[in-house]
Amino acid sequence: MFFLPRVLAGLALFGVLAVSPQGAAAQIPAASAPAPVFVLNSLDDSVSVINPQTWLETKRIDTGKQPHHLYLTPDEKSLIVANALSDSLTFIDPRTAEVQRTVRGIVDPYHLRFSPDMKWFVTAANRLNHIDIYRWDGSNITLVKRVTTSRTPSHLWIDSKSTTVYSTMQDSDELVALDLATQSVKWRVKTGSLPADLYGTPNDKLMLVALTGSDAVEVYDLAAAAGNAPVRVKLIKTGLGAHAFRSFGDQRHVLVSNRVANSISKIDLQTLEVVDRFEAPGGPDCIDVGLNGKQIFVTSRWSRKLTVIDVATRKVVNQVNVGKSPHGVWTLDHAPR
Repeated sequence: MFFLPRVLAGLALFGVLAVSPQGAAAQIPAASAPAPVFVLNSLDDSVSVINPQTWLETKRIDTGKQPHHLYLTPDEKSLIVANALSDSLTFIDPRTAEVQRTVRGIVDPYHLRFSPDMKWFVTAANRLNHIDIYRWDGSNITLVKRVTTSRTPSHLWIDSKSTTVYSTMQDSDELVALDLATQSVKWRVKTGSLPADLYGTPNDKLMLVALTGSDAVEVYDLAAAAGNAPVRVKLIKTGLGAHAFRSFGDQRHVLVSNRVANSISKIDLQTLEVVDRFEAPGGPDCIDVGLNGKQIFVTSRWSRKLTVIDVATRKVVNQVNVGKSPHGVWTLDHAPR
């Protein structure tokens, strides 16, 4: 007991504890501590929490069955993990990695997304062929309508005006648009083989669709279609198994993982050309980009790792062992979306 004040004072110097004038100790967060990197282990029903300084897994969080994708709440206080086979959502603090709550009764949430106006929450039921549209009141979600779609809705995108939801249909090779106000299908167009992720340009002019059953990204002109079914205006060759997008953070480029080719392509959104390529072993899937844009984080689906790539050298600089079939990856300290 005689050494307690000295111990507390020493801890305070390292930003772990603060000591009040009365000698009471209180925990304070270290302002410089980086946010963890989260990796969803789809076949282990868990989330790996990784320290981005040591590149070690610090904890593993049990979730529901088959977590595939994750998304931040509009207030940035919760990271939502969608557990497809458990019909549930796990809310996690993105800074402390503590589980906040579990919301049940969300049917087959494979992919998920909030609208930019923060009023809508949408999920794609990959196994059950429907898209669910919910109202979001800042804390809770309320189902408005379940919309039957084509076969295997995969990924979602919502336009900047929060009026339209776009979704790929993985097994019927389609791009489908839904009107949020009426919760009805506006149009559908045929795509190439196995469309997966999709990415809308910031001006809502173009929509990019990754073809996992091919080696390319399709580009559709939404602006020219004026609300009707768009036509494909370009095919960008990237690599076999084109799958998941992530903004590079500079308002000009987007990355796409090529799962079969074991690479990541960097696409210039002005020229619609591939301008760079990064080797990414082990079946690259979902991507995130570090806060300063110097590192790419990608899940290596087949090798059970998180792979870290240095952008300047294009080299793999770290690989972290995680669980089975790692899918979604995300960190609060990311490059601008």
